[in-house]
Amino acid sequence: MTHTQIQTARCAALVGPYLSGKTSLLESLLSAAGATTRKGSVRDGNAVGDSSPEAKARQMSVEVNVASFEFLGERWSVLDCPGSVELACETQSALMVADVAVIVAEAAPEKAVLLAPLFKFLDDNRIPHLLFINKVDSLGDLRVRDVVQAYQAVSARKLVLREVPIREGGKITGFVDLVSERAWHFNPHKPSNLVQIPDSLKDREHEARQEMLEAVADYDDALLEKLLEDVAPDTQEVYDRLASELADDLIVPVFFGSAENDNGIRRLLKALRHEGPDVATSAERAGIPADATVAAQVFKTLNGSHAGKISLVRVWRGTVSDGMTLGGERVSGVFRMMGHNQEKLSQAAAGEVVALGRLDKAATGDLLTDKGNAGRSPLWPELPPPVFGLALHAQNRNDEVKLTAAIQKLVEEDPSLRLDQSTDTGELVLWGQGDIHLQIAMDRLRNKFNVSVKGVPPQVPYRESIRKGTAHHARYKRQTGGHGQFADIHVEVKPLPRGTGFQFEDGIVGGVVPRQFIPAVETGVRDYAVRGPLGFPVVDFAVKLTGGQFHAVDSSEMAFKTVARQAMTEALPACEPVLLEPILTVSIAVPSDFTSKVQRLVSGRRGQILGYDARPGWQGWDEVKAYLPQAEMHDLIVELRSLSLGVGTFTWSFERLQELTGKAADKAVEIRKETLAAQ
Repeated sequence: MTHTQIQTARCAALVGPYLSGKTSLLESLLSAAGATTRKGSVRDGNAVGDSSPEAKARQMSVEVNVASFEFLGERWSVLDCPGSVELACETQSALMVADVAVIVAEAAPEKAVLLAPLFKFLDDNRIPHLLFINKVDSLGDLRVRDVVQAYQAVSARKLVLREVPIREGGKITGFVDLVSERAWHFNPHKPSNLVQIPDSLKDREHEARQEMLEAVADYDDALLEKLLEDVAPDTQEVYDRLASELADDLIVPVFFGSAENDNGIRRLLKALRHEGPDVATSAERAGIPADATVAAQVFKTLNGSHAGKISLVRVWRGTVSDGMTLGGERVSGVFRMMGHNQEKLSQAAAGEVVALGRLDKAATGDLLTDKGNAGRSPLWPELPPPVFGLALHAQNRNDEVKLTAAIQKLVEEDPSLRLDQSTDTGELVLWGQGDIHLQIAMDRLRNKFNVSVKGVPPQVPYRESIRKGTAHHARYKRQTGGHGQFADIHVEVKPLPRGTGFQFEDGIVGGVVPRQFIPAVETGVRDYAVRGPLGFPVVDFAVKLTGGQFHAVDSSEMAFKTVARQAMTEALPACEPVLLEPILTVSIAVPSDFTSKVQRLVSGRRGQILGYDARPGWQGWDEVKAYLPQAEMHDLIVELRSLSLGVGTFTWSFERLQELTGKAADKAVEIRKETLAAQ
């Protein structure tokens, strides 16, 4: 193929499910390009990516890793993205600045569902992508075309097989390229050897090539006409059409190999080089304004314990130089990344992925130009709603002060984290996308900011109310020498409809309680209502002040506040207190094969199923709507992902408060007593 060398640097993102082999593929790409002298591995802990303590401890990617290299005179940046569904926000941010994505998938049809959310995101954002079927040396008797067919079921775009396997002795030992019609024999850890196409494979190669051409011709009338007239298109025309349709996200080329053995890696590199779009095409897709002479977009923020803030950016236009003003701030250092290693540069040209130092106001998603900070791009993906929370407590009380500041830096690095100070319980709750997500965050607090924390399930914001009313008389009298304290009130207490809140009524006639003391009575009632007979805030009740007495010298606002609290303390236990638990409306999204399991899951958690329907915009997916007690929500995402191969998710919103009785109520009250006693 004739290839005009692209002058600007390009960027590819490696994405795919956990354990599909993305980091191993990165190591193979770097080795094939001559960027490293020794290929590392995740198992040995010496890979270019996954060098953080959190990644090494789990032997998995926990953040995007950046590596840069030259291949045949062209500059490339590769973004190795986490595979865990809990870290999808990190992956999506990286994809938004890539020219092309390589979906790394195992040769396992039963795992096809794992790719559905990824294919959907790529297509929704029109990001060009190809599929690399990894670990084909473990394929056994299964055919590559069967694997492709399984993955086609979760892709809205046509998967186009670009090569067919050569099998010897039941193993895949090479491939035939369907465009050039040349065959290659795998040579583990070395470049493949050019060989003759086996006679036994020629019919299959011809069939597969025709299928590829017909798929490409679906978007090219001229090529379709040639095929109908049995005119063979020339090789360059086919390459050009493949590149054009990949850039327009019309097709998904499919390659295969083994990152572990370096098989098929150079073929993948050359496909990226020949057919991957350039930065100008990607900038137009990303909506980068044409009037910006210099433009760079932040896709990752890092806060070092000593180095300060670093912004990873893709340079869309122009040249970013050390010391220049970009996004309204002075650039303090330009660095090319190789894992956690940095190479200081004087400048970075369009297309490059670099780190910029100390842009304090820049946030992930911001577009930085020579005209200022344009803010977050309107095309940037929305943050996922939180599905799992932990209440954090510093293990060392002296760290309480710096805990919040450290978490805020984590949230800046990972916007899918959210920090809430609960107004109901006073707890500091960190929300995220799952238990692993939050465990990684807590490890980072310890490793980067020297703040050790423990996380516990957050308290459920129960409320309590009353079932019946009562009338009560309370008197507060204290003589301490000099002026004493005196207040006397008669009140009527009654329940209100659910959701009404608290109402106070002044029923005083004839001035038996002076006007200036009546607000103090209401304040005293409200103060008591913060913690009722069961230990929770009291809601949905009314108090009417009907009578009382005062003393011209000893009565005061404080005395009437005190007598009001006393009256509530004595009256409410006689009003049949009842515990109220928050009920949430939950919408659970899963592939249709798991819908019945979700319904059983909801029923087993005291939920009420409202119904289910097809998930809008998601072929083969359902949404199950239900009411669920908030007390049953803490580990819902863990069990949901377990039963749906990791892809299930949900959204929730508060619906109402509902009475809770029996053992569940007794247990909640007992836990509350223990919590209050420990404070």
